[in-house]
Amino acid sequence: MSRKIAVQMDPIERINIVGDSTFALLLEAQKRGFEIFYYTPDKLSLRGSDVVATVQKLAVRDIKGDYFDLGPAFETNLRDMDVVLLRQDPPFDLAYITSTHLLEKIGGATLVVNDPASVRNAPEKIFVMDYPQLMPPTLVTRDKAAIDAFRAEHGEVVMKPLHGHGGAAVFRLLAQDSNYGSLFDLFATSFREQWVVQKFLPAVSRGDKRIILVDGQPCGAVNRVPAANDIRSNMVRGGAAEAAELSPREKEICATLGPELKRRGLLFVGIDVIDGFLTEINVTSPTGIRAIQRTGGPDVAAAIWDAIEVRQAALEATG
Repeated sequence: MSRKIAVQMDPIERINIVGDSTFALLLEAQKRGFEIFYYTPDKLSLRGSDVVATVQKLAVRDIKGDYFDLGPAFETNLRDMDVVLLRQDPPFDLAYITSTHLLEKIGGATLVVNDPASVRNAPEKIFVMDYPQLMPPTLVTRDKAAIDAFRAEHGEVVMKPLHGHGGAAVFRLLAQDSNYGSLFDLFATSFREQWVVQKFLPAVSRGDKRIILVDGQPCGAVNRVPAANDIRSNMVRGGAAEAAELSPREKEICATLGPELKRRGLLFVGIDVIDGFLTEINVTSPTGIRAIQRTGGPDVAAAIWDAIEVRQAALEATG
C-alpha cells in the first residue's frame, strides 16, 4: 500500500537542492513509492475540528534547475495523510508556533515529524540549556549588566539572536572590543527577546560538527569548516564540508541526549558540537543529510524513513 506523505515547507522553487535536507527526504520518499503532497505554511487552515491544507501532488528529480513538478491544487484533510513532514525553516516566530498548534490536532491520526508540540517546546537555543554540563559557558539574556559580568569572567564571547538560524547575526566580541556598545544597541533594537552570549571557542576554526540523530541514535556527521576570516561554519555562509567520525566525547553527548529526543518524538535532530562542547540542538528543520552522504557518510534520509515507517506502523496498530 502506497503511503501518502504531505510536506509543509518553504516554497520549493527557492531551495538549493545541492544541500537541502528536505529535498533528500522527498527523493527517498519517492524512491519508496510514496505519494507526495506539497504545501506551504500559509496554505494550512483549521476549519472546525478539521486541519486542512491546499496541497499539490509533487514529483522530484535530482536535476539542478529542473527538480520538481507540481499537480493541480486541491484541498485535503491532513488526517487523510499517513505522515506530515514539518520542514519549514525558521524564524521560529508566532507563525511557526501557530502551525505547530494546528498540526498537533492531527496527532492521533497522522504521524507528524518532528512532533509539533515537542518542536514548539524545544526552541533550539533554549532546549540545549537543559544540558549545561555538555556546553561551553552560556548566558541567555538582554540585560547589559549580566553581559558585562559574563564578558569580564570569560573574555572573548559570541553573541547571536536567540531565534536566529543559518548563522545570521552571529558576532564575535573580543575581550576589549570597541564595537560592543554599538552591537548591544543594535541587538536591543532588533530583537525583542533575549539573545545568546556564549564563551568563544577558538577551535571553531577547525570546524563545527553537525551530528544527525535519528530517533535518538547518532546516524551520521559532517564537519563544517568556516571560510577564511569568518567564525560561522554554516554551509550557507561559505563553510566547507568534511567527512567526520564521532569522538568518544561526541558519542557521550549523543548517548545523553538520545533518550529524551526519542521520548519527545523528535525523530530527526541535528546537534552542533565544537571541540567537544554541545552548542545547539536543532529540531525545527535540521540540515546536513546531503553533505554527510556527499562526504562518504551514510544515507541518513533512508534511515529517517525507516524510523518513520516503524513509528507510523505503530500508530496504525494503536489506532
